[in-house]
Amino acid sequence: MATALFINRTDLVKNSIIDGNVDTNKFIQFVKIAQEIHIRNYTGSKLYDKLQSDILGSGLSGAYQTLVNTYIAPMLIHFALVEYLPYAAYQLKNGGLFKHTSENGETPTKDEIDFLVNKERNLAEYYTTRMIDYITFNQSSFPEYNTNVNEDIYPDKDSLFNGFVL
Repeated sequence: MATALFINRTDLVKNSIIDGNVDTNKFIQFVKIAQEIHIRNYTGSKLYDKLQSDILGSGLSGAYQTLVNTYIAPMLIHFALVEYLPYAAYQLKNGGLFKHTSENGETPTKDEIDFLVNKERNLAEYYTTRMIDYITFNQSSFPEYNTNVNEDIYPDKDSLFNGFVL
């Protein structure tokens, strides 16, 4: 099945620190990664697949459209930045891996990038909490949310990232 992204370039540029001059090919794969990892994790497989099929088919409507536009889109914007920011300065080309620098700016340190990633993760978690609350309050509008079975991904109902336990 083809992947339908829940946001578009305009959504990302208008609602994030990504400049309008950044080539879409530099970040679009991180939107897809964020959607497949984070959004599917919080919607569960069945609801995620329903949203995908509606977007690819006749389009979203009703509560599903509200869910995507009001709750999932802001989550995805910030989760996409969580995934993109660590790689933003790098490109892999035929000659190897390159780090870009600007003539009129300076490259941020790892600590500064980590700070930005954490800020974006906090924003994503806020919107995730709102989405979970919305779906929980409106469960009858989203029957797919609680119908996952076997190898399906069951929706994570805790929006906070507590780090990795080693």
